[in-house]
Amino acid sequence: MNNTIKLVISIVLPQVTGGLGALVTISSVGSWYQTINKPSFTPPSWVFGPAWTTLYLLMGLALFLIWKSDHSLKKTALWLFGIQLLLNGIWSPAFFGLESPILGLVVIVPLWIMIAVCIKVFFKISKTASYLMVPYLLWVSFATALNTSIWYLN
Repeated sequence: MNNTIKLVISIVLPQVTGGLGALVTISSVGSWYQTINKPSFTPPSWVFGPAWTTLYLLMGLALFLIWKSDHSLKKTALWLFGIQLLLNGIWSPAFFGLESPILGLVVIVPLWIMIAVCIKVFFKISKTASYLMVPYLLWVSFATALNTSIWYLN
């Protein structure tokens, strides 16, 4: 497979994952999510779409850099990326779909760990790929604090 196809797949895969999560999220944002107690640091709803779209793009670029490498850890790194992407895709159905902040926490904590592991392994293959994942880790750190606060307040 040539690098152009790898790049397209790498960028599309996280965006599709995010899009599927958004389908679940949209139904709850206008109803359940509006009725629960949220902390004062909750951003306005319009922030989430552009933030996640940007993060998914950065993740896709990181994935591409790993996928096109010939490093001996490439297969491991791709599996780790797949696991964290799966967890990312499960979070919205857990939190929004099931309207369960505690299930959201059950998913987001391992997600955070897997992103950190990806960053560590990616660094050995491509420092750039590793750095591209850092904003995602920071955002999920914030999302974990937000998810925890919502669970606590409700």
